[in-house]
Amino acid sequence: MKNMILNLLETQQPISFRDIMLRLAASVIIGAVLYISYWLSHSGTVYSKKFNVSLIMLTVLTATVMIVIGNNVALSLGMVGALSIVRYRTAVKDSRDTAYIFWAIIGGICCGAGDYLTAICGSAVIFALLLILGRVKNDNRCLLIIRSERVIERKIETVVFDTFGKKAILKVKNSTPDDVEFIYDIPKNLYEKQSGSENNLLDRIYALGKIECINIVEQTDDIA
Repeated sequence: MKNMILNLLETQQPISFRDIMLRLAASVIIGAVLYISYWLSHSGTVYSKKFNVSLIMLTVLTATVMIVIGNNVALSLGMVGALSIVRYRTAVKDSRDTAYIFWAIIGGICCGAGDYLTAICGSAVIFALLLILGRVKNDNRCLLIIRSERVIERKIETVVFDTFGKKAILKVKNSTPDDVEFIYDIPKNLYEKQSGSENNLLDRIYALGKIECINIVEQTDDIA
């Protein structure tokens, strides 16, 4: 039992310089694939050049750590303890960014362990999926912003409810003794459907009188 534990804790054989450079070069290539995929699947203010560059760095750093750890159990436990004290506070603007972070880490692990086939196949499949699904956006809703005198707030709520029912979600209601502001989250397709009619939503709200302004804001990933 003692000999088995000592064998597990025994330091691995050193890796040649050629193998180290080969694994790091593979991690750079995988990181470049991540860079291209992120660039293709993001647009507008959601896209961050700094974050995209950091994906390549994360892949190479992970591969470097894996080269150092190798099959050394004691060293791997020490690395886990050392890295566990690092706290990340960077805000993730897009939920897809989390997938890219995991892709960078897993790609670096595969390259650092010398499993190039898994890194290539896995990256190819993920690249294809993100290329197809990466352009999916939350563009099926919009914001309806209404400012008016407070005396007609009940009438405004009635008009909005009659038009959209429970599909209109009240996000914000700001009021003063004289004025009120509503911000509704409404289905974009329903708004576009009724906006072409003669007695559309805007006409009915303006017909109430005492309306200061009405704003329609398309809710995209950039401002969601």
